[in-house]
Amino acid sequence: MKTAAIIGGGVIGGGWAARFLLNGWDVQVFDPDPEAERKIGEVLSNARRSLPGLGNVALPPEGNLSFHGSMSEAVVGADWVQESVPERLDLKRKVYQTLQEHCDPKAILGSSTSGFKPSELQGCASRPEQIVVTHPFNPVYLLPLVELVGTEANPPEMIAQAKEIITSIGMYPLHVRKEIDAHIADRFLEAVWREALWLVKDGIATTEEIDNAIRYGFGIRWAQMGLFETYRVAGGEAGMKHFMAQFGPCLTAPWTKLMDVPEFTDELVDLIADQSDEQSGMHSIRELERIRDDNLVGMMRAMSANDWGAGALQNAQDKEREGEAGLLSHIDQIGDLSKPVLTLNRTVPLDWTDYNDHMTESRYLDAFAQSTDRLMLLIGCDAEYIASGGSYFTAETHIRHIDEVHAGHSIQVRTQVILGAGKKMHLWHEMYEGDRLLATGEHMLLHVDLATRRSAPPAEHVEAALVKLATAHATLPAPDGLGRAIGAPR
Repeated sequence: MKTAAIIGGGVIGGGWAARFLLNGWDVQVFDPDPEAERKIGEVLSNARRSLPGLGNVALPPEGNLSFHGSMSEAVVGADWVQESVPERLDLKRKVYQTLQEHCDPKAILGSSTSGFKPSELQGCASRPEQIVVTHPFNPVYLLPLVELVGTEANPPEMIAQAKEIITSIGMYPLHVRKEIDAHIADRFLEAVWREALWLVKDGIATTEEIDNAIRYGFGIRWAQMGLFETYRVAGGEAGMKHFMAQFGPCLTAPWTKLMDVPEFTDELVDLIADQSDEQSGMHSIRELERIRDDNLVGMMRAMSANDWGAGALQNAQDKEREGEAGLLSHIDQIGDLSKPVLTLNRTVPLDWTDYNDHMTESRYLDAFAQSTDRLMLLIGCDAEYIASGGSYFTAETHIRHIDEVHAGHSIQVRTQVILGAGKKMHLWHEMYEGDRLLATGEHMLLHVDLATRRSAPPAEHVEAALVKLATAHATLPAPDGLGRAIGAPR
């Protein structure tokens, strides 16, 4: 079990704690705020609600969370130390001096700083090679980007280790090749923020109208393609060169005030605060966080279907987690063939629930379909086999809904092969949360020649694997409900 120490438990530190904890790390927290435990507990509550449902494979068992009265206690045994104290260079340097007196010299000491360069942070350190910038984005437990910035003092193997750890907790390490104030992403944010302040001050737009311009327009495009790829598409068939030729001259026009800053008067602050209250004051911060998290999970899950952007990153992590979650990809990996096969191990995501606040009817079929796909993979009916022209089509399905399932529940499906000879594949799925039976699914599938779209015998290796499972499962008792029909007694 790996251990992370979190120094500073505010919004960002709490997000780091949740990200590490839900990915199986033990987490040791130090924050002098007497409310730190409550605040981090609320962040964790939101993270437990949203993060497990982002992917399609169960997260590892949650680590242990502990709070400590001093930094020296919090860093004992830590493999990773994440500093998220307020943005004051003198404070951060003082913190590093204390941390390095007590932490493992081989531990990585990452800073959440949004503006300081790593050379500034390393300035008074006894071991400068140990300190790097690892700047995340809120909410840390959902958004995957981490700007990783080092200096020549950081050995390449240390940077490689930092990348590996960041990737292992489902995040994307963007290695910034040269240190610069505010790194990369915050420089974009400052430019947009600066222009937004002028638009409000000059009475051109309200805070809500500016937010609408982003969330109904380019913000959605940026979320899945970024800046340059978006503009490449905007260039049409002629591509990026055409776009640059068409819109490049606009850079010389005085459209923006990026080099000018409005005076931060009390009047401007009150104006923005009042507009923001009118826009969003009907929601508490916790409500806004949950709305934000629901939207982020929905967008990133949508991108997973196209294996794109943040969705592609999540798919890659799901693939890494499959073995840890007990999901196998070939029949030869199964130790005991006589038991039902684990074909699904995941958490119910937020968008799988309905107006009754439990898993919607269609998602039971979705879960069982994923289980069928896993069984097909196990017997060799994989993407390569399907591309060669063979697959299985479902001919009949019967699902029994036995108990309620809610968002955040960890569900497992175990599959018994009832029949596997010839063209037919008869499967019995049972869905559980722990020992609680939630639903059963009975499915009859036929092997199909994709060229003719008609039933046809499977390849020998596929049929042999399926028969092997069916023969082993024949020793199991007949499932309760097998072959049952719907309808009242006559």
